[in-house]
Amino acid sequence: MKKVFALLLSLVMLLALAACGTTAPATSASPSASASPSASASPAAGKGIAKDKLKIGFIHLSSPSDMGYTYNHDLGTWKMVENLGLSKDQIINKYDVSDTDASATSTAINECIEAGCQAIFATSFGFGDSMLEAAKAHPDIQFFHATGTGAATANLPNFHNYFASIYEARYLGGIAAGLKLKQIGSTKLGYVGAYPYAEVISGFTAFYLGAKSVCPDVTMDVIYMNEWADSVKEAQIAQTLIEKGDKVISQHTDSTAPATAAEKAGIFQVGYNTDMTSAAPNASIISPYIDWSVYLTYAVQSIIDGKTIPADWCQGLKDGAVRMTALNAAIAAPGTQDAIDKATKGIEDGTLHVFAGPLSGSGVDFNGKTVTVDIPAGDWFKESDTQSAPSWNYIIPGINIIG
Repeated sequence: MKKVFALLLSLVMLLALAACGTTAPATSASPSASASPSASASPAAGKGIAKDKLKIGFIHLSSPSDMGYTYNHDLGTWKMVENLGLSKDQIINKYDVSDTDASATSTAINECIEAGCQAIFATSFGFGDSMLEAAKAHPDIQFFHATGTGAATANLPNFHNYFASIYEARYLGGIAAGLKLKQIGSTKLGYVGAYPYAEVISGFTAFYLGAKSVCPDVTMDVIYMNEWADSVKEAQIAQTLIEKGDKVISQHTDSTAPATAAEKAGIFQVGYNTDMTSAAPNASIISPYIDWSVYLTYAVQSIIDGKTIPADWCQGLKDGAVRMTALNAAIAAPGTQDAIDKATKGIEDGTLHVFAGPLSGSGVDFNGKTVTVDIPAGDWFKESDTQSAPSWNYIIPGINIIG
């Protein structure tokens, strides 16, 4: 699905596809209401559905064996089942469905419908068009699209987008990385990115800003893989960053390959999606991740109760929708946990904003024209404020896109 680079950049404001997974602790109880960034909301169809009559479909890009995004979303599914007292046979999973093949997506959706699903969740951005068409054709079924952007404008009562404010946790991961750089006397970060899409750019910018908050002279090299998951390519890009002298690396890709590359090279790594210390105990410091069970529990309970479900839903640290794995204290710099705890409190109480000014950068709009942002001191970019998917796609000074 590699595309012409200019075209990719013209789409970054729209495209957002998370890759998440974790060996996470159990979530807290589902919130009674969603924190939707959109004024548009869609009611759940009908007057509710008896819990024991529910069938729920999930369409995934890969399988839980990826130990990444699908693994984590799957954990959220089973935690939702536990939270609501459902049975496992009420869940219909469709794994390894290509999100670039509309026919494969439509087949998976139709199979869920034929199995009697009243709710279908599709977890990759590329599933969006097929999900929207299915929602139009089946108004009696609720359709949920993770990381998408079209629900608010579609204005259908049975089509919804959901995501989480992972940039908040990325910032915390950056703090851990920056403190490690200071400890070892370096200022060079590296980042294995999937695509030049808004979600990836938002994530690595937040990570960089977290590092910069404790290591002001930090710089960061970014290389795009132009795929979401390919362990061989991830390892190759990680090795390129290591050879450039980057001493702590991070990633927006699915596998543990960057972690094991860091371990082999004797450098350090901040992971994503899962606790990577088992794969790289001497390299992996910490990982941010999304706890999908928070939304899944909320959405399915709303279907049971016949309650309104917003077109867009996005929550963060304060609501337990994004979290950090346990800090690898054996290799983390002294004071890391205290610094993370302090920043967490600031984000949760609104005294710390990740994209706070003064902050400037440049990106590309839908027409391929260069656009800039210049946020003054005292103000901040309100990420995921008007849609659940991230929209920050500006490259700021100190971040070097090298491939």
